Amino acid sequence: MTIGVRAAWLAILGGAALAGSAASQTPRSGQAQAEAGGALYNSRCAQCHAADLKGHEGPALAGPNFQLQWGQRTPQTLAAYIKGRMPPGQTNLSDEQVGDLTAYILVSNGVAPGPTAAAPGSGRIAGLIQAAAPAGAASARPATPAAGAGGFQSTANIGQTGLTVRGEVKTFTPVTDAMLADPAPGDWLMVRRNYQAWSHSPLKQVNASNVKGLRLAWSWAMVEGGGNEPSPIVHDGVLYVANPGNVIQALEAGSGRLIWENRLGPAVANGLGVIRNIALYQDKLYVGTTDAREVALMARTGEVAWDVRLGDAKNGYGNSSGPMIADGVVIQGLGGCERYKATGCFISGLDAETGKTLWTFDTVAKAGQPGGDTWSNLPDMERAGGDTWITGTYDPTLHTTYWGTAQPKPWMRASRKTDQANLYTSSTLALDPKTGRLKWYFQHVPGESFDLDEVFERVLIDLDGRPLSFSAGKDGILWKLDRKTGQYVDLSQIMFQNVFDSVDRKTGKVHYRQDLLDQKVGTWTTQCPSSEGGKNWPPMSYAPEASELIIPLSQSCQRMMAREVAEGESGGGAGASRDFQPMPDTNGNIGKLAAYDIRTLKQKWSIEQRAPFLTGVLSTAGGVAFVGDLNRVFRAVDVNTGKELWRTILPTSVQGFPIAFTAGGKEYIAVSTGVGGGSPRLVPSQIAKDVTVPDHGNALYVFAVD
Repeated sequence: MTIGVRAAWLAILGGAALAGSAASQTPRSGQAQAEAGGALYNSRCAQCHAADLKGHEGPALAGPNFQLQWGQRTPQTLAAYIKGRMPPGQTNLSDEQVGDLTAYILVSNGVAPGPTAAAPGSGRIAGLIQAAAPAGAASARPATPAAGAGGFQSTANIGQTGLTVRGEVKTFTPVTDAMLADPAPGDWLMVRRNYQAWSHSPLKQVNASNVKGLRLAWSWAMVEGGGNEPSPIVHDGVLYVANPGNVIQALEAGSGRLIWENRLGPAVANGLGVIRNIALYQDKLYVGTTDAREVALMARTGEVAWDVRLGDAKNGYGNSSGPMIADGVVIQGLGGCERYKATGCFISGLDAETGKTLWTFDTVAKAGQPGGDTWSNLPDMERAGGDTWITGTYDPTLHTTYWGTAQPKPWMRASRKTDQANLYTSSTLALDPKTGRLKWYFQHVPGESFDLDEVFERVLIDLDGRPLSFSAGKDGILWKLDRKTGQYVDLSQIMFQNVFDSVDRKTGKVHYRQDLLDQKVGTWTTQCPSSEGGKNWPPMSYAPEASELIIPLSQSCQRMMAREVAEGESGGGAGASRDFQPMPDTNGNIGKLAAYDIRTLKQKWSIEQRAPFLTGVLSTAGGVAFVGDLNRVFRAVDVNTGKELWRTILPTSVQGFPIAFTAGGKEYIAVSTGVGGGSPRLVPSQIAKDVTVPDHGNALYVFAVD
């Protein structure tokens, strides 16, 4: 980088060194300023905007979309925006931190740092980037630390990868197809416990009459610095859990003693910081990493058996949920599909023994494929979305796996320049697990336009001999489909919504309000629910003893405005601005937990409260359902009435997937606490600022009755 460009950097930023609080303090270099901004960005911004700044839930801060939105504005304007509005709900950055972040963003767009730290100035950002471009300043972006203040960290093994703790599970029994189809009562072999996603345990040592005696048996501090929403799995008295930063651990389920630990890396995720679940099959443990790899570990020792790449993280690909195993095939979804890229989004089927790719299924139909004519003749490069960021379910009798797909992207049709159905987004897909062949699909919302996707779990229940699939999306509609044919059966609006002016219960057809169909770039529209959901990633539970689904819901509304997005590779993205409001007639209660009869879909009981529920629901044969919330409360309620039976207060927000298991013949209930997460956590931080929790405390808590 030439001296002239460095001089331009200083002139445009204003040329004033940020001296800090003490006049005698030695001024930092511009490189140090940008590196400090990188560390701060990684710890507080990357989960929304992605580690490479190309955008995820939040808009891009580097690349063509950033330049399109911010090129004609100034670093001063950018700094003022950061100071006034970022991070959402936590606008407490110091002036020095704002300057550091502004410097880091500019450096990440190709501008070389100057010899001293600088305050934001009044030149156009586009001019600064253009001045740097001839000298090839794009390589000047500072490396972001993977540990310490800027990344995932723990008190031991910081910066290490591989097997950091060696040990062996002495009593491991290989997990067979029969065990997955009918798990032992004391095991929890997969996310949501069974193929049908019931999130229900047949155990009843802990029950409605004695749950008040539940006490902490042991706890385990997890890796800090990233989003924590895990579903542990348990087999043969060993608990396996995924930590932020792609750290996998095996612990004794009755005591919490660590057996082995493998730090797979990378420590910094590409905006997809959580790993919600892992999977067991035969002698291996399977992990979908946050940088879009699939890794098989030996379950006894944690050693890597194979490691294959599914998608290039440089294109934004990642994963926040892991695989399921069906008919010996490792089936893995994919996230990070919002950017324009030639490869699009897909589901993968891998050989469980070798990791060889057996098949892929494109969740966004390309030109010439079935459904390819539903994208308004957009080039394949500009057909985005269709992420499968929640793990699917499986019917071993029908040999069919069911996956929900996310919305098309950019979020709003005015940005993506198509008003057609955009298959196979916002759909239920029924696939053959051996071949990936599409058996049927049902599109819940054609051309979804407000980040109200339908990607969440499909709960499989047989009712009066008919195989059914139940699901709910962010728009607050509970769907019932025939899972053999894909035929629509029924629906119910389980919370207030105003995005659709018509919801036909006879046909299952929905229709947007006309003003939403007439949306324009740069014009705000309003919707309820917001993209918090409605229903989001915390899974519902099916309590067969009560014939009901117990569903965690959130009540909020939003305004959304479509933005112009860059075309071509690395363009696209979410492409919208959002702000949020309370939902009318809720008395400020964001959180709702409600039970619905599986025959009629009518509500049986509900609980409403200020804090949203941030865990899935665990129901048990003991007549108890467990759930946790943002305000640190983990509670048990009666599945028949919703009456609270027990509660405890944990150190930070309770989020993840509660599970039940046995070790040494004793029943335990486990749940995680954590920070980080997308809209279900970020939206309440803006509309319920009175609910405050510590910004650290990733941990696992295990309870038992004395």
